[in-house]
Amino acid sequence: MDGAKRIIFHIDANSAYLSWTAADRLNRGDTLDLRTAPAVIAGDPDDRHGIILAKSIPAKRFGIVTGESLSSARGKCRELLVYPPDYELYMDCSQAMYEILQEYSPVVQRYSIDECFLDFTESEKRFGGAEQTAEQIRERMREELGFTVNVGVGPNKLLAKMAGELRKPDAAETIWPWEIRDKLWPLPVRELFMVGRATEEKLRRVNIRTIGDLAQTDPGYLKTVFHSHGGLIHRYANGLDDEPVTANADIFQKGVGNSATMRYDLTEPEEISRALLALCERVGMRLRRLQYTASLVGISLKTDGFIRRSHQRELSCTTDSTTELYRCSEQLFFECWKGEPIRQAGVFVSHLSFAGQRQLSLFQQDWEREERVDQAVDRIRKKFGDGAVMRGSFANTGRAPLLGGVHEGRYIMMGGYEQ
Repeated sequence: MDGAKRIIFHIDANSAYLSWTAADRLNRGDTLDLRTAPAVIAGDPDDRHGIILAKSIPAKRFGIVTGESLSSARGKCRELLVYPPDYELYMDCSQAMYEILQEYSPVVQRYSIDECFLDFTESEKRFGGAEQTAEQIRERMREELGFTVNVGVGPNKLLAKMAGELRKPDAAETIWPWEIRDKLWPLPVRELFMVGRATEEKLRRVNIRTIGDLAQTDPGYLKTVFHSHGGLIHRYANGLDDEPVTANADIFQKGVGNSATMRYDLTEPEEISRALLALCERVGMRLRRLQYTASLVGISLKTDGFIRRSHQRELSCTTDSTTELYRCSEQLFFECWKGEPIRQAGVFVSHLSFAGQRQLSLFQQDWEREERVDQAVDRIRKKFGDGAVMRGSFANTGRAPLLGGVHEGRYIMMGGYEQ
């Protein structure tokens, strides 16, 4: 079998968004663990973001599923607790998980915000048995970070990931080559990685219902029906995968973005400009927090007719200044706006560099002053909250000085957001 001599871990945070929110609230003195109550993470319906992003196990028992509307979920559970996503918190939790994993191997691959692969092959000499170490990692996550993970162990990435799905939550499992027949093959074929809904339906038509059925089907026939994809899923059904774990220790982001769907369609240039500034506030804060500067700025928009447009521009030098990002974003937006009501707007930056490598322009006269202002504002907001300081253009307007990212202050009431 490919990669039979390797030992690969797959670590997956359980109900990550909800679990991380719950752990943070407990750490701040809350007496209720959201994981024990019918609770969900969802966007504010007043902002037209009312979609379930994560759910607790008690919420799942009411039939609530990820991706459904918040109004539908409330119809299933009148006592539903609703909390907003906090992406800065989630990145912190993800990073904390990643740093613990780095103690066990230098080869850790961040697969997503809540999933990592770890190559334990060489580390076994130091830490001992794979199963014992997997249990140790699971326990450390719970005790040190306050949330639970599933740890799957196998000879390759595929089997490690499949092993982690066998028992949830808070469990460690293995699928070794000699366990494939008993642990992998009885599973419904839809459980196999890379078998989507359309593929599952085609397989069912030819009476392939389990992963074992797929594994024992003639690969030539599968290639005839599914082309190259047929060969891939046949290999996966037999536990074959030779993809390496690729370390991404720096976790260098390709870009930083922020978008928001407006409470109502924006039609006036002044209110559009104010919304862009509120979006740039969050982008600038994220850049500085990550210690990046950017040399490409872009905007996106969606009209009330769901027409999408985007526009971007390369800057003459890198920046993390909120003011500079806003100036460029506003110019870009009004270059491509045709006067329609705006339902959604976004600001994104790319071509990132580390802040210590900042390239300056001779025409950037006030960058030091802007840098000091931004840093002072960041410190105040970090200590007292995002609403502690705002730009004068938001005073007495009733408009949020920051859009996107964290939604605060309107979500702690039983049954959802305050009205």
